[in-house]
Amino acid sequence: MQPVLEISAAHDFALWPVREHESYGYLVLNGELTPAEVGTAVMQIADCNDFEPEEEHGPCPTDPLGTFLHGLLTMPDLFAAGGFRVTDNATDIVFVEPGCCNGLETWRDWLEVLNGTGYSYFGHDPSSTAERLGDIVRLTLDAYETDSSPVIELSVDQIRTLVTGAQQDLQDFLSLAETWAEQHLPAHAAAVTAALARALNLAPTP
Repeated sequence: MQPVLEISAAHDFALWPVREHESYGYLVLNGELTPAEVGTAVMQIADCNDFEPEEEHGPCPTDPLGTFLHGLLTMPDLFAAGGFRVTDNATDIVFVEPGCCNGLETWRDWLEVLNGTGYSYFGHDPSSTAERLGDIVRLTLDAYETDSSPVIELSVDQIRTLVTGAQQDLQDFLSLAETWAEQHLPAHAAAVTAALARALNLAPTP
C-alpha cells in the first residue's frame, strides 16, 4: 500500500525546480523523494487547487508565485488527486487504483473500512472498493466487473498495518516538504506546509 499523487505534465513550469514526469502517472509520496520530486508534488497539489477562491479569501496576488499559490493557501477544502494504491507484490496486480474523483485527502476512508461502516469506494475507472467481511477485508479492482475483476482478501490486521505504513509515508513526505519549502519558498514556507498538511488530511483536529 502506497500513497500516490496523480501527476499531470509540468510544461514550462519555472517557479521552482520540478522533475519531468509522465502525464497522468503517479508519484509515490514518502520520505525518500528527491528535492525535484518534492517540488513536483507541491506543484501538483497547488495546481489541483488553482481556482478562484471565494471573495472572503482576499484578492489574488498579482505576482506569478503568489497567484499560483493563492488557491492552496486560501481555500478551506483542499484536494490532492490520488489515494492509497494497493498492489500484490507477488503478481503485480493492482487491487486498488485511485480513480477519478478520488483524492489523498480522503485516505481516512480506509479507517472507515476497519472501524466504521466496513466499506469504501475509491473513485471510478476502475471502481475499486474495499469491504470488511468479519475478520477479512476484500479488495476488488473493479466492482462493476463482478465476474472478471481481480479480488484479494487480507486480514483486518494486515490492512491496519498497511494503512499505518502508508500514513507514515505521508507524514514522512510532509516532513520532507517542510524542509523543501524552507529552502525554495522561504516567504511562504509555514503557510505552504500547513496547506499541504490539510490537503493530505494530516492536520491536527481542532
